[in-house]
Amino acid sequence: VQLLESGGGSVQPGESLRLSCLVSDSNFSVRDMGWYRQVPGNQRQFVARISSSRFTYYIDSVKGRFTISRDNAKNTVTLQMNSLKVEDTAVYYCNQVAYPQWDWGRGTRVTVSS
Repeated sequence: VQLLESGGGSVQPGESLRLSCLVSDSNFSVRDMGWYRQVPGNQRQFVARISSSRFTYYIDSVKGRFTISRDNAKNTVTLQMNSLKVEDTAVYYCNQVAYPQWDWGRGTRVTVSS
């Protein structure tokens, strides 16, 4: 399975970005999918997940600001990020939640700075 993340960029605090992840999996619709992020030198951190039935879960620091969604017809999972903060700066990745996870994609970089 290949994972292709896109949509990152450089923004100021308070602005928004929409990340997308294209997943080359024929069984995508039954996968629980997640977004993760990693700051250089730190471990990769779980951010949000969406189940096959579209149940969602977020870490506390992004609740109310980030929204995860999926389009099974397009094999994509999206992360809408609003009210971005400096501490959201990281490289963002998607992957299935279940183990073993797929090989990680290249991610998409998000930089939030004033």
